[in-house]
Amino acid sequence: MKRHAQLLRTAVVGGASLAMTLSLAACAGSGGSAGGDSDTIHVLVYGDATNKVEKRLVDTFNKTSKVKAVLDTVPGADYQSKLQTIISGKQAPDVFFNWGGGSIKPYVDAGMLTPLDDFIAKNPKLESEFLPSVFNTAVVDGKPYGVPMRGTQPVLLFSNQKVLKDAGVTAPRTWEELLAAVKTLKAKGVTPIALGGGDKWPTQMWFQYVYDRVAGPELFKKAAKGDKDVWASADSKKALGMLRELIDAGAFGTNYDSVKFTDGGSPALLATGKAGFELMGSWEYSTLQDAYPDFVKSDLGYSAFPTVEGGKGDPGNIAGNPNNFYSVLKSTKHPEAVAEFLKLMYSDAFVKDQLSVGNLPTTTNTAKFLDQSASPEYSKYQYDLVKKAPAFQLSWDQAFPPAATTTLYQAVQQFFNGQMDTDAFIAAMQRLPAA
Repeated sequence: MKRHAQLLRTAVVGGASLAMTLSLAACAGSGGSAGGDSDTIHVLVYGDATNKVEKRLVDTFNKTSKVKAVLDTVPGADYQSKLQTIISGKQAPDVFFNWGGGSIKPYVDAGMLTPLDDFIAKNPKLESEFLPSVFNTAVVDGKPYGVPMRGTQPVLLFSNQKVLKDAGVTAPRTWEELLAAVKTLKAKGVTPIALGGGDKWPTQMWFQYVYDRVAGPELFKKAAKGDKDVWASADSKKALGMLRELIDAGAFGTNYDSVKFTDGGSPALLATGKAGFELMGSWEYSTLQDAYPDFVKSDLGYSAFPTVEGGKGDPGNIAGNPNNFYSVLKSTKHPEAVAEFLKLMYSDAFVKDQLSVGNLPTTTNTAKFLDQSASPEYSKYQYDLVKKAPAFQLSWDQAFPPAATTTLYQAVQQFFNGQMDTDAFIAAMQRLPAA
């Protein structure tokens, strides 16, 4: 799971060389139905350990369907760039894996995807069997373009309970409590918050949560749609001021840009007692379970992001990766077969298989199987958090189109480092393209 989580984030935030060869798992070289196959649908997925679950689902589908499904995979680190290359060519799939939001907006704008209204009209369960806060992540311009698959990944505030106890600190429920905890931990000689700034995307997590707590989800929704004025709003400036206060208080130490999550650096700081907290996606649990099982068993804590007094954001709002999704190309010759395949994404077999590999599905029937997960208490906590969330903000680097990533990361990193002031940060964000 540690490797899976790292590869997942690498594909989301980094992209990769277009030179790597496409790996077609089940029928090398053959295209989807758009490419000429009359009796198959091709399902393109991110290539990793979870493919064993997807292979089982394809086998299940093929037992009863006249139109057969073929699972094609692209190596994880090359997924997004390869998808851009093949989606309009002879190897175009019928169904493909994505992150919703900005990751599919370019394809929607190009008229390449099938809105799922008709699918849902014929089978309402394709929407009703999923948690609304997750399903809506793949709604673009008011229309649904994705069915959730795999599992949810909310960002949580993880903690070293022994470090906190020794310092007389508890998990902060409010922003003021967080600032107080930072002051106390720093005085004890502990880095208050571990941060893998070398990866850049972990730094971004602080922005997306503080902005949500201060302004609510509407500010970012408007920004993603191209409203540049919101970045210069009073709420935006307040959020940046709070972040500056936290940074200047020494919350992250001084060498966070030399630390990475992807090489195990920031989780090690938390697990070995050199840091008190780390804000990270839910995959942090499996990462630590793999590398520091004794720590997870005895001292790992986790909680929701603190509330902000007077803020417009609901304390139940969360941010992160709501889920992965399957979207459908208009070029498919077998929409009926595709619709049947998508039904499997809320089946009991799907839920149990995903839980077996550490994923947390966002179907309404997931709850009855949580006791079968590797970590029932943790799985139940996450599921309850997501189920009750009034809003689930997709990570900024996924909500914006890929063309925005470099500008976004530079602004986030330079603001944290003091190389960019509030006005410069606002100007940089105003240059981002609309999602």
